[in-house]
Amino acid sequence: MIIDLKNEKLSDDVFYSTQKEVLQQWPTGKEVNFEEAVRYQQSIPEQKRFSVKLDKAKKNNVTLIQPRAGVALAKEHIELLKYLEDEGGADLLPSTIDSYTRHNRYQEAQVGIDESNKLNRSLLNGFPAVNHGVEVCRTVTSSVKSPVQVRHGTPDARLLTEITMAGGFTSYEGGGISYNIPYAKEHSLEKTIYDWQYCDRLIGLYEEAGITINREPFGPLTGTLVPPCMSNSVAVLESLLAAAQGVKHLTVGYGQCGNLIQDVAAIKSLQKLTEHYLKQYGFHDVVVTTVLHQWMGGFPQDESQAFGVISWGAATAALAGATKVIVKTPHEAMGVPTKEANAAGLKATKQVVSMLSDQKLVSLTEVDQECSIIEAEMHAILEATYKAGKGDFAVGTVRAFEAGILDVPFAPSKYNAGKALPARDNNGAVRLLDCGNLPFNADLKELHRSKLEERGKAEKRAVSFQMVIDDIYAIGKGNLVGRPK
Repeated sequence: MIIDLKNEKLSDDVFYSTQKEVLQQWPTGKEVNFEEAVRYQQSIPEQKRFSVKLDKAKKNNVTLIQPRAGVALAKEHIELLKYLEDEGGADLLPSTIDSYTRHNRYQEAQVGIDESNKLNRSLLNGFPAVNHGVEVCRTVTSSVKSPVQVRHGTPDARLLTEITMAGGFTSYEGGGISYNIPYAKEHSLEKTIYDWQYCDRLIGLYEEAGITINREPFGPLTGTLVPPCMSNSVAVLESLLAAAQGVKHLTVGYGQCGNLIQDVAAIKSLQKLTEHYLKQYGFHDVVVTTVLHQWMGGFPQDESQAFGVISWGAATAALAGATKVIVKTPHEAMGVPTKEANAAGLKATKQVVSMLSDQKLVSLTEVDQECSIIEAEMHAILEATYKAGKGDFAVGTVRAFEAGILDVPFAPSKYNAGKALPARDNNGAVRLLDCGNLPFNADLKELHRSKLEERGKAEKRAVSFQMVIDDIYAIGKGNLVGRPK
């Protein structure tokens, strides 16, 4: 397949010819009828629309809480969501999709459903929405009081988007960069960006029919020592790509790194520069909200220690003024959590968020200083990406990854340079041990070098790759910075 990639709205001819192929990928695709799906979406009450609830939270400076959750069978999945809503106090609900569906392996997902039915327990690590189809999805989304989002990790999510939007979900996570580079090895960026243009064009068509679907680029990327400038730049790029297809409501995300000042500055910069670049390139009517993902790295196995990590993430989200926070569980180190553990993480988060509801740290001098660093780095990356694409952000993204202008630490993709190497400074903020080919000026490079040398001096050791290793395992050992013993 020859892809003519450009950051322009897909033509009707291209979209509808592709749609015929997409809906034939699995039998449930035949259940999708766009006009009927619009009528169904119109019947969903406002209080169950993701965009409405996020808008209200942003206006009132409230941080909403949302878990991750998904099991194989519809009845059990509904019971799980109801439990998290009623017992956990979740404001927003997910349907996390299983791994087979994420890789378009629908036949194997069906085997998982059949075996789960036989054994009366989930043998899949999520909800196989494509296999269940439109009507079952509607049963799920209509069975709870809160808005429900599709969360997954799919490079080619076109059929999943069709079925779940027709199925009554009102928010959709992911993007052609964030659901490729951190998740896959062999998928080309041209293909995933192009496939996600289809997903976003579908959301744009719903918007044109009067239905606002919230879209959420996946912020944390690999979730391991990702510098804020990199995850924020990817979020801005995915926002621009989505807006070009007609998306009007975006939630841009960031994965907690652990230094409170840097994390607050990252959320503040993310909101500011996403809005800035959208308006700069002509998208003046796009609503932008934010989400902080609680700690995405290694977790302590001890539940009490895990609650400490969860609570720190909750405090960070509240003090940063994030519109919502994605909540972890005290079983994070042990695999798929029980519904009770999931609810416990939600309740702990709700307690902290409520206690800090009247407090924000966004106006601190130290936050402003960190914002200036992050924003300078983001401008450098985004302007270089624009230049690489000769004015086209879709083409520029592909070329920027090829050149290492965009470079996600520890990503498995062969299309990622893997030259940028992060480590923590003496205060636990994520800096760069090696800037690779990132387009930073001499002053920015010197800042990273001096911050890490300050740590090296304090620890009486040379700045080296050993710091990176120590930092990766630090949280699991009860610390943020990997200090030598």
